[in-house]
Amino acid sequence: MNRTIESICVYCASSRQVDPIYTETAATLGRLIAEAGYTLVYGGSARGTMGALANAALNAGGKVTGVMPEFMCDLEWHHDGLTKLVMSKSLHDRKQKMLNLSDAIVALAGGSGTLDELLEAISLKRLGTFTGPIVIVNTNHFYDHLFQLLDNIITQRFMHERHRAIWTEVTTSEQVIPAILSAVDWSPDERHFAVV
Repeated sequence: MNRTIESICVYCASSRQVDPIYTETAATLGRLIAEAGYTLVYGGSARGTMGALANAALNAGGKVTGVMPEFMCDLEWHHDGLTKLVMSKSLHDRKQKMLNLSDAIVALAGGSGTLDELLEAISLKRLGTFTGPIVIVNTNHFYDHLFQLLDNIITQRFMHERHRAIWTEVTTSEQVIPAILSAVDWSPDERHFAVV
């Protein structure tokens, strides 16, 4: 494949009360992205798995771009050691900016915000307006129920069978970059299959 990947967007969480396995997964991924020479794009927080992700990438010498709504910066939720911090007007604007800055998407375990970001990316890829790889890291079986739901959506014919190629499931951080590089090519023309 002739896919060019320069930046990888990671969706994750700001909660500081999650099982350490999720923090470790985020830190490992941040380090691996930096060591591979990619720019990390993420939500800009210094907290939770977002903070672990960014700190590991920075400690490994990587470039990290955070994208955060102004109201969150006003609350001092942002990471002040990033390579670049991009301000957004709203959560909606943040999602668009993150996608515009990224060649691939990775979803780690997270809350409603992470699910919102991931499902919007899936919808946009289905419509051909985002064509990069989407990798979902199913740490500790976190996303099992989501995959069951997506399977049911396809089985019940709300999405086409070929839409299974929109995302790739992995279980470890070490599998993420190989999954990105081997993802099925996706064309804007795929929008012709958006309606089942």
